[in-house]
Amino acid sequence: MLEGTDILAPTHDPAECEPTQSEIQQILLDRLARTRAELKKRDIVAAVLFDPTHVRYATGARNMQVYSARNPARYAFVPAEGPVVMFEFSGCSHLTEGLPGIDETRPATAISYYFCEDNLQQTTQAWAAEIDDLVRQCGGQKGDKVAIESATSHAAFALVEHGWQICDAQVPLERARAIKVPNEIKMVRSSLRAVENGVRKLEAAIRPGATENEVWSQLHQHIIATDADYVETRLMNSGPRTNPWFQECSNRAMQAGELVALDTDVVGRYGYYADFSRTFLCGDGKATSTQRELYRMAFDQVRHNMALIAPGMSFKEYAEKAWQIPQPYKARRYFALAHGVGMTGEYPYIVHREDIDDKGYDGIMQPGMTLCVESYIGHEAGGEGVKLEEQLYIHDDGQVELLSDYHLDERLLAE
Repeated sequence: MLEGTDILAPTHDPAECEPTQSEIQQILLDRLARTRAELKKRDIVAAVLFDPTHVRYATGARNMQVYSARNPARYAFVPAEGPVVMFEFSGCSHLTEGLPGIDETRPATAISYYFCEDNLQQTTQAWAAEIDDLVRQCGGQKGDKVAIESATSHAAFALVEHGWQICDAQVPLERARAIKVPNEIKMVRSSLRAVENGVRKLEAAIRPGATENEVWSQLHQHIIATDADYVETRLMNSGPRTNPWFQECSNRAMQAGELVALDTDVVGRYGYYADFSRTFLCGDGKATSTQRELYRMAFDQVRHNMALIAPGMSFKEYAEKAWQIPQPYKARRYFALAHGVGMTGEYPYIVHREDIDDKGYDGIMQPGMTLCVESYIGHEAGGEGVKLEEQLYIHDDGQVELLSDYHLDERLLAE
C-alpha cells in the first residue's frame, strides 16, 4: 500500500509486467470478443475499422500506425458473428501471420484521392461492393447497422447506397477498450516500465544550456529501442514556457533554477499508452518557495483525487469531491480531472465540477478500468507551472493499483 492511502503500490514483478506468449494469444482473442460483444449490444452486424488503434485492439495487427492514422490504406472487417478479414497494405499480408483472431487477410483497397486521383469514385464503389458482400455473408440484411470510422465520407455514402444503416464504430470500440480483459494489464505495466526507464534518461539529460528538443529526444530514442510505437504529443517545456500548459517542445535552452515539465503520452510496448507527468528542477540548486508552493498544490491535487478512485464512484460525484483548486489557478486548470487510458487516451473523460454541466457527462467507474489522474497548477497572472499525472488500475476485487512508478523531485516537494 502507498503511505497514507489504500492504493496498491506499483509492481515490478516480471511475471506481472510481461505477458507470456500464450497469454498474448488469449488477450488478442479476448479483446476481439469484447469488440464483438459491444457490436451485438448495439445491434451492429459488422464494423469496418480504419483507426489503427482500433484495428490493433480488435485484431492484433500492427503496421504503419502513424501513416495509417491519416491514410485509409488498411482496415479490418469485424462482424458481430462470422470471419474477421484484415485488409492489409499492399505487400504486407505476412504481418498478420499467427494472429489468432484474423480468419483471412486480403490486399486493401486504398480509398483516398492520394491513391486514386480521378478514379476515387469508381474505386470507392468497388470497395463498398466488397464490404457489402462480406456483411451479407455474415447474415446482414438490408437496413441493418454497419459501423465505420476514420474513413472518407465517400466510403460511408457508398455503403448507404447498398442499403446499410451507417453508425459510428468509435462508440462500441471505446466501450470495449475501457474494460481491460484478463492479463491485458500486464501489457500496460510492461509499457510503463519501459517508458519510465526512458524518462530516467531524459531527466539525466536536463542541464543548463540543453535545449528542450535535445532533452525530449532522449525519450524518443529509448522507446523505439524498447519496441514502442511513438510519442503522441510534444509536451515538454521549461521556465516561462511551463505556463500556460500545452506549449510544445522547442529549441529553447533551459536555464539553471527553472522548472521543466513533461507529459509522456507514449504509445508504448504492445501498443499500450504510458501516460504520466512530472516536473523537474533544472540544475543543482534549490527550488524557490514559489516553485515549492506550486509543486505542493499539484501533489496534493493528484494524491487527493487518486484516493477517490473506486468502483461505483460516479463521474459527477468524483468531480464534486475533487480537490478544490485555489481561485488564481482555476483559469489555467487542466481540462480533465481524470481520463481513461489503454492503447491511447480513451473513455471516460471526467472534467471539473465547474465544467461538468457544459462539457462533461456522467457515468460509473468500473472494475477493469485504467485511469489517469491529472494536475496542472499555473497562476493566471503567469510565472511557471507544474504538471503531475499518475496512471491507476481498478482491479476486479475493487482494489486500486498505482501503475506509474516514477519518483518526484524531492527539492520541489520539500516543505
